[in-house]
Amino acid sequence: MQDAVIKRVSLRKNVNETENLPLTINNSLFEAKPSVWLGAKSPFGISLPDAKPSASQLYAPRGVFFNDDYLVAADSGNHRVLIWKGIPTEDQTPADIVLGQPDFETEGAKANGKSVERGLHLPTGVKIIENKLFVADSWHHRILVWNEIPTENFQKPDYVIGQKNLSEVTENQGGKCSAETLYWCYGFNYINGIFYIADTGNRRVLGFHGIPQQNQPADFVIGQDDFETNLENRGLDQKANAKSFRWVHDISGNEEMIYFADAGNHRILGWNGTLDSDRDAEIVFGQENFEKNSEFPYIKQGASRLRFPYSLSVDKNVIAVADTANNRVLFWDGLPKSGFYQPADFVIGQPNFDENGENRWKMVDRDTLCWVYGIHLHNNKLAIADSGNNRVMIWEII
Repeated sequence: MQDAVIKRVSLRKNVNETENLPLTINNSLFEAKPSVWLGAKSPFGISLPDAKPSASQLYAPRGVFFNDDYLVAADSGNHRVLIWKGIPTEDQTPADIVLGQPDFETEGAKANGKSVERGLHLPTGVKIIENKLFVADSWHHRILVWNEIPTENFQKPDYVIGQKNLSEVTENQGGKCSAETLYWCYGFNYINGIFYIADTGNRRVLGFHGIPQQNQPADFVIGQDDFETNLENRGLDQKANAKSFRWVHDISGNEEMIYFADAGNHRILGWNGTLDSDRDAEIVFGQENFEKNSEFPYIKQGASRLRFPYSLSVDKNVIAVADTANNRVLFWDGLPKSGFYQPADFVIGQPNFDENGENRWKMVDRDTLCWVYGIHLHNNKLAIADSGNNRVMIWEII
């Protein structure tokens, strides 16, 4: 099969027109090629995991992260996190460490009842921050923290954010939401000295100055009027605005911009500079204005629409967005800072901006996508948690 080449959209043309040209980023020729396939693989093109888990199988992964030394994947359907030492360079490379389960052959929420303290229930976001491993154990309503990268299977976390201790797993700690509680926390990030948690079920983002410790309350909240409120779109007749959320799932950015993936409103919101208070966003991707939150599943999507964008990643001067229900990843060359309906510059997973079929309505191939939930950009590589295909892919960005 020939390598997939990203289709460049000329912004001087209609956004639905494409050219079969290599993409130009920072004045250099650019291509994207899928290089490594981790997880289920079938010679018949149907990507299904084995009935029994293993060190090289994945079931509906929803989160992925990598740096120069490790690759980490939230193997969500198997209620576990897999860690590879080094970045795999061959297909089906087995993981080195499993968390959330006592071994690579066991699956099930809460480690089959063996240990709530060490178990996981639908983990999603994963990241290594300042040599610590953080995992969003979303259906246990907590963020788990290992102070060093785990070296043993089923290793116990060092502490928890969002619960009073490692033994408790109830949403909002069994009461009302507060500055210390979480409800379906799917994503998080540490940007410019601020630790953000996408507290999805409470329809808000919590912010901490510095990395939070156990039982530490958040310093500020974004998306609600106070810490005790968790109304959809701030309760404004469920209409969106420039500082409301429906399902906020992921966070990324740098010293210039902070972006939130507001999946339930089918949009990305962006803020200029430091975001350390509840204030209006300056830019929205995926909608014509801040008040719109419509989904359009039966029309040509083009370069500007989004449907359930669950993840995004910023690296240097590029932003990538997992346009989950459109089965594609969109890229913007440069970091847009204001305005509405900003068209993407290029796309992978689809032959052009108008198509949105699962695996391009064909059998699974190396350059197709199906319900991509998690992505991470790092040093000219893109890792994709291709959830519907039960795999993690690494793409080379050349």
